[in-house]
Amino acid sequence: MQKTSARLLSLLSLLQTHRERSGDELAERLNTTTRTVRRDIGRLRDLGYPIATVKGPAGGYRLEAGAQMPPMLFDDGQAVALAVALQTAADGTAVPDDAARALAALRQVMPSRLRHRIDLLRLTAVRPRETQDGTRVDNDVLVELSRAIHTREELRFDYAPGPNGTDGGRRRRVEPHHLATWRRHWYLVAWDLDRGDWRTFRADRIRPRTPTGPRFAPRDLPGHSVSEFLTGRFRGNDDATGDWPCRGEVVLHLPAAQVAPFAVDGIVEELDGHRCRLTLGSWSWTGLAAALGRFGTDFDVVGPPQLATACADLAARYARAARTAEPDTGPTA
Repeated sequence: MQKTSARLLSLLSLLQTHRERSGDELAERLNTTTRTVRRDIGRLRDLGYPIATVKGPAGGYRLEAGAQMPPMLFDDGQAVALAVALQTAADGTAVPDDAARALAALRQVMPSRLRHRIDLLRLTAVRPRETQDGTRVDNDVLVELSRAIHTREELRFDYAPGPNGTDGGRRRRVEPHHLATWRRHWYLVAWDLDRGDWRTFRADRIRPRTPTGPRFAPRDLPGHSVSEFLTGRFRGNDDATGDWPCRGEVVLHLPAAQVAPFAVDGIVEELDGHRCRLTLGSWSWTGLAAALGRFGTDFDVVGPPQLATACADLAARYARAARTAEPDTGPTA
């Protein structure tokens, strides 16, 4: 049986990782009795942890949120996972400064064995290449967007113009539903009341206005999830199915092993030692035809006919471009 102090820490860890646990389950996990569990629950309450008793045939306990934050407890795995998550956030574009400060504070209170593991991870971490605009989102903006989503209140905000001066510079009125990240940017997914359609807004370009509007009833987002909706929208697919709007199939005159590393989200099927079948998607048929050219080999179009037409059009365009090139006269004396 564990000593009292170690048993209390183990009990608190169990309560933190599950919404509700019965007294019998806790006793079994701690290798003790239900009577001891009740006493330990009382000790944790005396230390400031708000633990509610759940009524029922078996009884149980639930760790609730308190008005004041008592000392937090993490086991080794949780501490390392938290440090990795903070380091990832510090390498991102949304809240890097706060994440870096939180990581430094966490590292200071870690035992040496865990600091060593974190330092190894820091040495091998690869920072993503900075985006050209290097955007960052104000923490207060993220909090305000999250609050409006949680309370289901209409949101009014000024939307700054994008890099090309488009889709911005005007006030928006929306029903906010989700806040998500895509390729190191934060996006608000909302129903645009003025356009009567779903829209995505870059959070770094949003300047919320107060007060917020009336409450609204949530709507069903197209697609099965926020992930599918965003994937579909950024691939140019208005029905938000998550798939490319244009998808074709070809036979490449290359082994599957040479194609697979560069197929991204395409499907590669080996046919023989010299050929493979590739199913690939793109935002347009012309874009798909151009993408196939990067493999630098002959290929046969299986379908659909739109892909074959796009290949012919692209070939004619390239041929015209080649004819406009000035001839190489060679070095002059």
